[in-house]
Amino acid sequence: MIEISHLTKKYGKHVAVDDLTLNIESGKIYGFLGPNGAGKSTTMNMITGYLGATSGTIKIDGEDIFENPEKARKKIGYLPELPPLYQEMLVEEYLYFAAELKKIPKKERAQAVEEVMELTGVGEVSGRLIKNLSKGYKQRVGLAQAILGYPEVIILDEPTVGLDPKQIIEMRELIKKLGEKHTVILSSHIMQEISAVCEYVFIISKGKLAAADTLENLENISAAEKTMQFEIKGSKNEAERMMKAMSQLRNFEIGDTEDGHTKICINYGQDKSLEDVFLELTEGGEENAGDL
Repeated sequence: MIEISHLTKKYGKHVAVDDLTLNIESGKIYGFLGPNGAGKSTTMNMITGYLGATSGTIKIDGEDIFENPEKARKKIGYLPELPPLYQEMLVEEYLYFAAELKKIPKKERAQAVEEVMELTGVGEVSGRLIKNLSKGYKQRVGLAQAILGYPEVIILDEPTVGLDPKQIIEMRELIKKLGEKHTVILSSHIMQEISAVCEYVFIISKGKLAAADTLENLENISAAEKTMQFEIKGSKNEAERMMKAMSQLRNFEIGDTEDGHTKICINYGQDKSLEDVFLELTEGGEENAGDL
């Protein structure tokens, strides 16, 4: 659905996105995970065509976003971190305006607006001014405009920033529901956000792709068992008594070496979480990010 090839964005000497290459398939929920300033929002703004690239290409379902922006943008719904809402408009009025901008045929607009209001739960505030809504409802209105016309790809930049715990849960449920019929990409610097809704994760650090895999594989990336071996001059019985006395070491094997000594092999796992992997990949500096 989306092909990003050698994408680079520079601001003077500062490299915000550094030779980024990745592919996004249809029908999954993807997460862009990285610390603030990693290049997530810059990448999203280039995918949606709101920002040009210094070099590289982005294709949306085969359409180049830079060469054919109008065709490519029709396939995308976008919710920036700060939703582009007109505060003096009524909710329903704004959504009709957004539908017109998206060139939804006039005879279809009423149904389209009604459907997205129902899906996002803003029907009950449809007659209120946007400026009088809570942060949670403003996010919902922004999401409603993003999915108007049911684009194939929905891109959400930090969709739960500033929401209270209840609103966060509600927004996550909405995202999961959207993922049933759309390709969804969301960015966050919060591990729990990504792990709660995403199937596939891109970890971005300093503009580079540090890792890309399923959520499960990333959580297990550093959790594989490691082995330590050493020899003692004592007997197997002495070795076994010594190891059992160390209650934290439960997985070990005892055998003989070729020269008659006793060999002890200890297997131990690190049990790292996604947060541990994230910190390991993003705090490792330029060298880590560039090698992965």
